[in-house]
Amino acid sequence: MRCGVLAQKVGMMRLFTETGEHVPVTVLRLANCQVVAHRTKEKNGYVALQLGAGSRKVQRANRADRGHFAVAKVEPKRKLAEFRVDDDAVIPIGAEITADHFVVGQFVDVTGTSTGKGWAGAMKRWNFAGLRASHGVSISHRSIGGTGGRQDPGKTFKNKKMSGHLGVERVTTLNLKVVQTDVERGLVMVEGAVPGVKGGWIMVRDAVKKKLPDGAPKPGKFRLAETVPAAAAADAKPAQATEGA
Repeated sequence: MRCGVLAQKVGMMRLFTETGEHVPVTVLRLANCQVVAHRTKEKNGYVALQLGAGSRKVQRANRADRGHFAVAKVEPKRKLAEFRVDDDAVIPIGAEITADHFVVGQFVDVTGTSTGKGWAGAMKRWNFAGLRASHGVSISHRSIGGTGGRQDPGKTFKNKKMSGHLGVERVTTLNLKVVQTDVERGLVMVEGAVPGVKGGWIMVRDAVKKKLPDGAPKPGKFRLAETVPAAAAADAKPAQATEGA
């Protein structure tokens, strides 16, 4: 299991194939996505990588965050996220993951926070059909109808689908296809829609329900920064040389 990436949603566009067909894609930008810390079985009980993305002013970070980033010798990040990995898929601290970490044609799972829509009725929130347009129904065509609160049981059960706040929830979309990557600009373009607003942070990782392509680099595709400790850089050189370029 490889590490994922932390990307920022740029927006949607379309790409044209050689046959002239257009493919709607969502553009995701890797904003200096670096490994900030390791989680080990000896200390934490599991193996994972903590990634940071985006840039944040030093004076905006509190003392604890400054110390955390200082240990990793990386600039303060706007967003942090953890990705569980296998023991042989650990990337050194300070390494920056590049866009060719994913190969064209592979499938990924994306996780983000859905767009907030405020208070919504049951038809918009739960796709209710609404009441009939004629035959006695007056003024209440978009109402939800009965909620079961008659003499028995005498109440409306919890979790009944009713009107309420819609959006601002953690949403995961499975099996989106990687259409194109741009290493120089740090862009990954996936087919279809991705949850969240423009500028929102998206977690992208290999699809759990699809087989990883043979050409996918292992443990990943990254570049070593100058701030990586010498010992970590020495350990990472053989792994980087064996990457599938």
